[in-house]
Amino acid sequence: MGRLSGKVAIITGAAGGQGAAEAKLFALEGAKVVATDVQDELLQQTVKEINAEVGSESVIGLKLDVSNEQQWIEVVNKTVENFGTVDILVNNAAIFGKLGASVVDVPAEEWDAVFKVNAAGNFYGIKHVAPIMKEKKSGSIVNISSIAGILGGMGSVPYTASKGATRLLTKAVAVELGEYQIRVNSVHPGSVLTPALEKNATPEIIERMAKNNPLNFVGSSMDIAYPVLFLASDESRYMTGTEIIVDGGFSAR
Repeated sequence: MGRLSGKVAIITGAAGGQGAAEAKLFALEGAKVVATDVQDELLQQTVKEINAEVGSESVIGLKLDVSNEQQWIEVVNKTVENFGTVDILVNNAAIFGKLGASVVDVPAEEWDAVFKVNAAGNFYGIKHVAPIMKEKKSGSIVNISSIAGILGGMGSVPYTASKGATRLLTKAVAVELGEYQIRVNSVHPGSVLTPALEKNATPEIIERMAKNNPLNFVGSSMDIAYPVLFLASDESRYMTGTEIIVDGGFSAR
């Protein structure tokens, strides 16, 4: 307990799945958390449940469409108004696109929509928290990419490409912001049983995912939240511009 005491974190995509797990874990570890999501009703219910479990009002929920830069500005301003600063940003929000679709069948609108959320959304968040972190000369930014950001053929073409963009956005910004003691790292989950996966994949696909892992199971959201916690905390103070793969050993094959 207390690994994030005194820290203020913004977490996107926190209405459920990995983002909700991260918000809960961060709050349990002493952080003040601004949980954000475009699904406001679900977000507020999740925030209520987390605060009840933590036993405090450590988490607040703010509606955010990460593809909208003006909404990012408003969320960052409200975070500072409520908690005084921003120490941690977790860019978790993402959408998939149609799984298994050939590149020739992907509509341009789908490509644009996926990149607006998965790539531009991360960029906007970094752009608007960086000045705060630069002024205080500290901060940790964690971008949730995917094993698809390292290996090809791991999902829809737009999703895979956007997660690769996230990986290199991480490295580019880490180099730029290092002199301000701002660390920027990425986490690359493999198969994780989130509401988004359950919505987009059949039970047969999920079973096949489990069998493809040397550990022979599909991970949980909390399996991702703990590595994110490590990168958010001062325990990883000598790590920046790198990635942590959390995929049950899939990429080791």
